[in-house]
Amino acid sequence: MREKPPPVHPTEIRTSISPSSAFELNTTSTLANYATEAGFPTIELHGSLNPSHLPKKGYQYHKYPWGEEAFEKARKEDKLIFLSVGYSTCHWCHVMERESFENEDIANVMNEHFVNIKVDREERPDVDKIYMTFVQATSGHGGWPMSVFLTPRLEPVMGGTYFPPEDHWHRPGFRSVLLRVAQQWKDNRQNFAESGKKVIDVLRKTTTLDVPFALAALATSVPTHECWEKCIKQFTQSFEPQFGGFGMAPKFPQPVNFNFLFHIYSREPNSELGKKALDMCLYTLKMMAKGGIHDHVAQGFARYSTDERWHVPHFEKMLYDQAQLAVAYSAAYLATKDEFYADIVRDILLYVSRDLSDKSGGFYSAEDADSYPSHDAKSKKEGAFCVWNYDEPQRLLDKPIEGSNFTISDIFCYHYDVKPQGNVNPNQDPHDELKYQNILIVLGSEEETAEKHGLDLATTRQALKEGREILFEVRQKRPRPHLDDKMLTAWNGLMISGFAKAGQALGDDSLVDRAVKAANFVKKYLYNPTAETLLRSCYKGSDGSVAQIAVPIAGFVDDYAFLIRGLLDLYEACFDPSWLEWAETLQDQQDRLFWDEEGAAYFTSPASDSSILIRLKEGEYPHGFNIFSVCCMTLICCV
Repeated sequence: MREKPPPVHPTEIRTSISPSSAFELNTTSTLANYATEAGFPTIELHGSLNPSHLPKKGYQYHKYPWGEEAFEKARKEDKLIFLSVGYSTCHWCHVMERESFENEDIANVMNEHFVNIKVDREERPDVDKIYMTFVQATSGHGGWPMSVFLTPRLEPVMGGTYFPPEDHWHRPGFRSVLLRVAQQWKDNRQNFAESGKKVIDVLRKTTTLDVPFALAALATSVPTHECWEKCIKQFTQSFEPQFGGFGMAPKFPQPVNFNFLFHIYSREPNSELGKKALDMCLYTLKMMAKGGIHDHVAQGFARYSTDERWHVPHFEKMLYDQAQLAVAYSAAYLATKDEFYADIVRDILLYVSRDLSDKSGGFYSAEDADSYPSHDAKSKKEGAFCVWNYDEPQRLLDKPIEGSNFTISDIFCYHYDVKPQGNVNPNQDPHDELKYQNILIVLGSEEETAEKHGLDLATTRQALKEGREILFEVRQKRPRPHLDDKMLTAWNGLMISGFAKAGQALGDDSLVDRAVKAANFVKKYLYNPTAETLLRSCYKGSDGSVAQIAVPIAGFVDDYAFLIRGLLDLYEACFDPSWLEWAETLQDQQDRLFWDEEGAAYFTSPASDSSILIRLKEGEYPHGFNIFSVCCMTLICCV
């Protein structure tokens, strides 16, 4: 049997729903002192609980955080910088780390010829954005891990994403790439330096909105009816009618699409466009909830599906997905009063409350896709925590259903498509990590399962519920995936919106109370009341307390925008004016820190950080500027 090649682009840039942001590097004593004054334990970056910065077992290349120490070393030794950008729960980042960075021969090459910098894109999205723009422009695609070579002046000269360790499948191996780039730098330093400078000049010209155009845009009126009609027609053309979603595999939740479409429906519920908008939302949300992207046993949603049926996910679970999908399913419930959607809202928030919540009130960032299949396993596998072989439910659920000839396992395996040889398409499993495994998916309905086995609906539902509960308890005994317990202001803002909106929709005050607890957490640990500014992140310390790095990261534009949005949603849910007042204060700060007085719109990086060569305005969605527009309209109505 021929070996299957790995996917070419393991984590496409278009798959990301992560908020983009801008980072303000402030090394003055104000920020540094704030962490101490607030009583935080402090942790150095290399001592962070972020796996991107933790030392691994085995051979390691020498790596530095993004900062002057690494830059000075590159300038002094006249070496290129190798920049690796990923994130804590990135599957293919782990693969490249294991295959290349922990390989002694490759690590020796890295240490000899390069100054190596490791960046978590969720902590430094500004660094990620500028070099991802370069990688996309030069290669036509992008993703994580992102691998970029920079001159000592931080200008990019060559980049890509995942590289296998050795030449394979007509693709250059990482070792070959390293040696080739090192030799070219040795032979042609001047050409490299000139090339890097030209690249930055081109990127600056192509990413900057010229002033006359910006002023003309500011002078125009708001988008017309024709504009949003054109948008919804584009959605209609890209809608995939068999399984829902927009576009083909890989498929992503894309909650901002639902926000727009539900808004269209609320404006024109009786028009054809309004009805079509609602139908596309409801069908997609239902198919996602039935698919393997939804964790039927332990709740929550994975980041995206590798196939068109929403069946085989990349198993990492991100806080920002849970937050935005809680809002989307709440909107679906309000539009239909169908308890199916309300149940999914409760499902998502149960997962977040149980697995992504800090005792102090904040929300953690994510759970990893990879975990050990057993406690004595030597290596991790993707999805090991979530999948089942056929024998497991047969054995664990071998309980007769009273008044029938069936067991719970008969009903469960039929309903969730559990098969003896596994139910994963080999094309979705390039490394055979899911061979003979089953990812639970609902292909029919509870009514169809009941009819197939001659049972009433209540008995069928009870059997399925009992089966899920039994498997949940078994899963808790498995080795858990890594928890990325950094707490980001922007994503906590999104989750505040999720709980507040859900509390309103379901009439559940306990959900609003959870949003209040999170808002108080942000105000205590991620806000400087003296300067009235936000911090980007804080962390779970080794003793379980909230910890902070020695020089805290200042808030990005999305930290402000998403938190303001969350506070406004919280105000609308509980009518406590203090949240509205804080939102107004933060909006003033966002304007001061990020607004471009000459060219309009918000920068995603302030002028104070000299290591960011270009101040960009574009971003991934939901983008801070889009959220800002909604926030301003709400503030105008409320204040």
